[in-house]
Amino acid sequence: MRLTLVRYFIQYLSIDKTDRPFYKQLCNVLGFVPGNFTLYKTALSHRSVRESTDQNNERLEYLGDAILSGIVADYLFRRYPYREEGFLTEMRSKMVNRQTLNDIAVKMGLKKITIYNRNDGSLKVSQIFGNTLEAVVGAVYTDKGFRHTKRWVLHHMIIPYMFIEDLETMEINQKNKLYGWANKNGKILEFETLEERFENGRRLFTVGAVVDGELIAEGKAFNKKDASQIASQVAVDKLGLGKTDD
Repeated sequence: MRLTLVRYFIQYLSIDKTDRPFYKQLCNVLGFVPGNFTLYKTALSHRSVRESTDQNNERLEYLGDAILSGIVADYLFRRYPYREEGFLTEMRSKMVNRQTLNDIAVKMGLKKITIYNRNDGSLKVSQIFGNTLEAVVGAVYTDKGFRHTKRWVLHHMIIPYMFIEDLETMEINQKNKLYGWANKNGKILEFETLEERFENGRRLFTVGAVVDGELIAEGKAFNKKDASQIASQVAVDKLGLGKTDD
């Protein structure tokens, strides 16, 4: 414990004074003292503020996505020794899908320390924080190695936030769930592209879920598929479908 505190204060004093509040928050979120502070700052930097590939988190996101998928696959393989491949694949999809990771990132406090264009309202309601979480996993792996990363994912993501029993019964495709509700109740469900514009060099889509000609929910994302899923999730919550079997 004493050695950890010594490492914390040595690094704290070595970094720029303007970065020290960020460093304290980072350590609180991680639960350990990072070996390479700059690496984690890169992991938390969105392309909306840093376009260069060596300064934003897109490369670390790519790495973290692969590492996280492998850790979750190993966890499920050991937890369910008698379940078939299809079940394991579906469970992994539920655990690492964008919405799940985005929710975890927000609960962990990553949203507060993610460096992004805060004047861009669309980013605040997008799923960039789940992508940032993947980048952080990539940073932990690069900084501390696989064993440490595996323990970190287990104790900071899976155990506190991924309630496995609930995930077993969760419908991952909210769009399909909404279609099922519409068919059952004789309603016409359509997804319409309400807006398409460029944000920070990328095309941002706003997709609406329309029931019997009435717009009931909207979703924004950098591709239509994610935008329609977000709109579906909002509609499902608004209609209370997640609370019942209807």
